[in-house]
Amino acid sequence: MMQLRRYFLACVLVLALPVHAAEKPGKAAIASAHKLATEAGFEVLGMGGNAFDAAVAVSAALSVVEPQSSGIGGGAFFLLHRVSDGRQVMLDAREMAPGATDARQYLDAKGELDRDKSVNGPLAAGIPGEPAALVWMAEHYGKLPLKKSLAPAIRLARNGFAPDARSLMFLGLRKDVIARDPGASALFLPKGTVPVQGWVLKNPDLAKTLEIIADKGHAGFYSGEYATKLVDGVKKIGGNWSLDDLARYQVKEREPIVFQYRGHQVVTAPPPSSGGIALAEMLNILQGYDLSKIRGVERTHLVVEAMRRAYRDRAEYLGDPDFVKMPVAELISPLYAAGLRASIHPKKATPSDSLPGFMAPAQGTDTTHFSIIDADGNLVAATQTVNLPYGAAVVVPGTGFLLNNEMDDFALKAGVPNAYGLVGGDANAPRPYRRPLSSMTPTFVVGPERTLVIGTPGGSRIITMVLEGILAWFDGDAPQKLVDNKRYHHQFLPDVISIEKDTFSLDERKQLQQMGHTLSEGERPWGFMNAVDWNRQSGELRGGSDSRGVSGTALVK
Repeated sequence: MMQLRRYFLACVLVLALPVHAAEKPGKAAIASAHKLATEAGFEVLGMGGNAFDAAVAVSAALSVVEPQSSGIGGGAFFLLHRVSDGRQVMLDAREMAPGATDARQYLDAKGELDRDKSVNGPLAAGIPGEPAALVWMAEHYGKLPLKKSLAPAIRLARNGFAPDARSLMFLGLRKDVIARDPGASALFLPKGTVPVQGWVLKNPDLAKTLEIIADKGHAGFYSGEYATKLVDGVKKIGGNWSLDDLARYQVKEREPIVFQYRGHQVVTAPPPSSGGIALAEMLNILQGYDLSKIRGVERTHLVVEAMRRAYRDRAEYLGDPDFVKMPVAELISPLYAAGLRASIHPKKATPSDSLPGFMAPAQGTDTTHFSIIDADGNLVAATQTVNLPYGAAVVVPGTGFLLNNEMDDFALKAGVPNAYGLVGGDANAPRPYRRPLSSMTPTFVVGPERTLVIGTPGGSRIITMVLEGILAWFDGDAPQKLVDNKRYHHQFLPDVISIEKDTFSLDERKQLQQMGHTLSEGERPWGFMNAVDWNRQSGELRGGSDSRGVSGTALVK
């Protein structure tokens, strides 16, 4: 009976959503991680395209100019709102495990997880989903043919561009692994070394790949001559892809997670993203407090405790919805959140190992995000990735793109943390044709007077960054301010609050420690958030691109 009540409540919330289909901003806003990608989106809007055509252009351009973060060898979630009929949908272009997947392939002779196999080389790569998503979005939601929406990216790949300092920094971090692969090293390590700033990267093979997709659509990449070249190249270096794997890959249209927070509709990513459910849990918990009157350390404590509980449930329940039955309605229910809230002590940290139910005994840092609002009010929040910087550090000769290393996002060995410290069990175990659990959290927040489009890269920290961005927006921060704010994060295990440098004062740190929290300050900042918002009362559009990046750009015009 309780489950039916929670399900009914979730349905009531969906039916009560506000609709603003008749409103138009008259201008467009795009925020992405690279100026050239933002400009590509506006170029396609100038051709008569809509937000979805612009998303194709921005996504493909980022694949060219941010190879460390994403690419057509990876995957993505595209959250869409179509103003003409109010349709809201998430395109699931998450990578898929090959049919020959066997968790034992990732273990060493002692039966321990071999991290090198799970993040480097061909066994680390799932079947890419981003090419399928670009085709699907153009054919089902866009106004322009792919030859137009992919034209800016093709031009960038052929004519070349100068990688920014951030891209070269990550190239330096991954140079030893990249050097192992002839295709990757030929493309990214000219003369066998990391190039200096000002080097122009030309990628004619990627230009040709994009031209094939523009000409032949889905079939151009996932079947025929190109697919054969791709599979043969992966097998030659020890991978386990097959032509059947590529032929099986399809974009999945998923119903978003939808809930209410402070009189606003929140639309966010469903499984195989863990982000939307975790975001709903955290905001539902926090909705029980008047955060406008709670500041400083007390507020941080409550937010951290909400994070802790949501990440516990992520570890236990979530996986690929095509293979795993999940109690979604229960997890996003305000009634469930009320129970979690009741377990939070207002002055003391809850040790993670004291939370019930986690089945520990049986148990992406580089990604990119962009946000778009077009002149008609169509919305796109897109997060795409190859997982760790430069993915698996493998380029099949003649293709021009890096393979992802998303197999590490599975729980390859029960209870053993992945590259981001996240743990999981059977719900996220590697199985043929499964899609690994993700933290990507593209999100819309729509209220009576204003709309926010937000998301970020950052691996396991994505969800908490989106949470903090939304809370800051409700506090009145403009997009540029909320993407630049200092950040903190808790993910259940390890039981520590990760913080950026100077996030808290010495006194605030002391108070949190007295409450029982352990703090860990990182050497580098994290994330690269991009957000846009629209005030429907004033008509104002605003954008913000995280200043932690080098080339991020938000434009309104």
